[in-house]
Amino acid sequence: MSLSRGQSWGGLGGLPNGSEVADTDSELRAIVTAARSAGTDLPTVGLTGGDLWRTLGGRSSGSGFSDNSTRVLVDIGSALLDGRIHWFVAHLVARHNWLTGRSWIAANGAHLGRWNLAPRAHPGDGLLDLLDSDLSFRQRLKARRRLHSGTHLPHPGITYTRQPAGQVSFGHPMPVYLDSEPVGAHRIISVRVEPAVLRLVL
Repeated sequence: MSLSRGQSWGGLGGLPNGSEVADTDSELRAIVTAARSAGTDLPTVGLTGGDLWRTLGGRSSGSGFSDNSTRVLVDIGSALLDGRIHWFVAHLVARHNWLTGRSWIAANGAHLGRWNLAPRAHPGDGLLDLLDSDLSFRQRLKARRRLHSGTHLPHPGITYTRQPAGQVSFGHPMPVYLDSEPVGAHRIISVRVEPAVLRLVL
């Protein structure tokens, strides 16, 4: 399913009894991974925090879930890392550190912490936002100052594409983080979107 801006893709509704609740992207990824590993359908999950939650416009109300909560159907990302499959809900980041070296990112949501890293990313559009950069230290500092507002893009040193799948390879194993959790170092990364498979309640 491909979704254009302005197209309805959610509604109102409560959280079904017995549903799991995730407070972070990593907790939500664990729920997704457990279901995928078991070969079962992804459950409806209540989401109360994290970068995906922020991208979806989540606001802390302290009132829990009700029939007036927002229900959305979102994409997830799958990643083949040196031949082993993993899943992510908000972002995959391959990098040694943020100050030096190459960074390669597959984003399902716009935010990474305080940064508006992929400002065009939308977790209901059937696409992943792919960013590839290897900036000089000076360029990196300039871009970093603009990350909060998302105005670091466009940038001549950052390749930014939006597509349903992508692949990258490195000369040496690169540390990879899925939803901010380290999953080892890998040379070959293939990603693809799984569109409209996860029902969330915010």
